[in-house]
Amino acid sequence: MSGSLRTRIVRSYGILIVLVVVMLGTMFGTLVWNYYYSSAVGSVLQRAETESAIHTRMIAYEPMKAKARYMLQNMSEGTTHLQLLTSAGELVVDSNGLGANSGSGSNSGAAAGEQQAELTPDVDQAMKGKKGIWRGSDPVTGERIAAVTLPVMQGPRVVAMFRYTASLEEVDKTVRSILSITVLVGSFVVLLFFTMSVLIANRIAKPIRNLTRVAEKMAEGDWTRRAVHLHDRDEIGRLAETLNTMASELTRREKLKEDFISSISHELRTPLTSIRGWSETLASGDPGDVEELNMGLSIIGRETERLSGLVEDLLDFSKLYAKSIVLHPEALDIRRTIGETLRQFIARGQRESIRIIGKYSDEPLVARVDANRLKQVFINVLDNALKFTPSGGTVTVTGERRSGEAHITIQDTGPGIPPEDLPHVTEKFYKGTSQRSGSGLGLAICKEIVELHGGQFQVSSAAGEGTTVLISIPLVPDEERQEPASD
Repeated sequence: MSGSLRTRIVRSYGILIVLVVVMLGTMFGTLVWNYYYSSAVGSVLQRAETESAIHTRMIAYEPMKAKARYMLQNMSEGTTHLQLLTSAGELVVDSNGLGANSGSGSNSGAAAGEQQAELTPDVDQAMKGKKGIWRGSDPVTGERIAAVTLPVMQGPRVVAMFRYTASLEEVDKTVRSILSITVLVGSFVVLLFFTMSVLIANRIAKPIRNLTRVAEKMAEGDWTRRAVHLHDRDEIGRLAETLNTMASELTRREKLKEDFISSISHELRTPLTSIRGWSETLASGDPGDVEELNMGLSIIGRETERLSGLVEDLLDFSKLYAKSIVLHPEALDIRRTIGETLRQFIARGQRESIRIIGKYSDEPLVARVDANRLKQVFINVLDNALKFTPSGGTVTVTGERRSGEAHITIQDTGPGIPPEDLPHVTEKFYKGTSQRSGSGLGLAICKEIVELHGGQFQVSSAAGEGTTVLISIPLVPDEERQEPASD
């Protein structure tokens, strides 16, 4: 396929170059032709008009024999050949000595010895009283000439004609030489550009062949292949860069899919195994053993709740990953959402002997947010904070206004996040080294939701000092908001 592409490129360039060279060569040849032949004819015409102006007045009313004698005596020497013709086009005398030798003294006597000249187009025009100009082959000698014939007028009547001719042999040689050089130069230019077109075609076809091979390997599932020519910033270089970017993205998505399948398989297996095991235990156990019954039902309930939460996370992740999640924002005071979330966790904190503290700004924190999605973020972060905070610890939630944004921090007194895990805790399916890690989706979903609101989600931690999550969301400008009520 690349071979045919190269052939098409070379053919296209070749045709274009030949057309351009032929067109320019034709224009140049035409200019040279017109210049030299026009100059030759113009030179003859200028001499003819000059000498005609001098001699016409002297011989206009003289008999033909006197005209001939005058012309023989006053013909100027040079490369131009001069002829005197009668009004009928008969040759009387020329600078080569041809024509009438003598006559009887009358016009008819002179005419008796005259020769009939060939009626070339210039002579024909002069016979009609017009200036005749012609370029062609002499009917007698066959030599190429430029001829100018001027009529000698006696009133409205043509009584004689001056015919000036000049050989075009030297002009023909010069024009042929120039045209030959033009053809040689044109042939060299065509050859040069044909060679360049082959090189250009190879330069274009070679990287395209490489891209084709890489694309074929990618189509077979080998995403490790990469296109070269990234140093070129032309269209092919950008295409190679785009292809490599696409391969990297597909590789990342493939890894994400594998992580997804691996993580989900593990996460689903654990609660299902517990539910199945306790279901079989309760089914085959002593119905009167209340303690075992209550423990089994409690475990089944917790694992079912865990399974339900995992399914919800998967649904949220699927929507966020497909960019199909739809927010329903409204202007509300974020302090109210924080307060509602804290009240949900107070009972749990009491059971686990963890103190939960809420600190709010006195001024409203009004932002355009989806209340349910924002609450989902707070629940996820607080759940993580309580999960990793030991008994007797503290979880502190603060909300304040900074530079037109609501800054909500959730800080715990847990063991903190290891430095090697901290940069990855918001990545999808990353679980870290803790035994209490979940599916690896919670913080990733929180980060996506906050960013959909135009905010930022940041996690900072130090080993042995706890973890702090900072959520910043743009506030509604004071002049645009209608302050909602807060709890």
